[in-house]
Amino acid sequence: MIRFSLTCEHSHDFEGWFRSNEDFDAQRKRRLVECPVCASHKVEKALMAPAVSTGRKQEKVALAMNEQQRAAMAQIKALTAKIRENADYVGDKFAEEARKIHFGETDPRGIYGEATPEEAKGLAEDGVAFMPIPVLPDDQN
Repeated sequence: MIRFSLTCEHSHDFEGWFRSNEDFDAQRKRRLVECPVCASHKVEKALMAPAVSTGRKQEKVALAMNEQQRAAMAQIKALTAKIRENADYVGDKFAEEARKIHFGETDPRGIYGEATPEEAKGLAEDGVAFMPIPVLPDDQN
């Protein structure tokens, strides 16, 4: 995943996570990228300092957190690991599989995968219960 600093036509700054530069471009073209402040779809990448990878980067991040924050992060990591251990990974078929389970077309089971913002909105409108699983820095290494 790549984190981009983004800005809308009204100069609202925010961040977004994308699989690649091409993924950002495709989502923007389909009007899936939206400013969280004004809902504008005229969004561009803002200038951003490059992330430099060093062997000590994770140590610096951990040292920047206080004890409560480290404990909370450990709980979040444990929860996401437990979810993944007890569910089937369905990849980009998440919305399709979640609907099949919700409407009784397949046996109920825990699943996780990816969904576009548009798919997530559709699931919510259909009354399908789901929640995002955080992607943490360690998940990408």
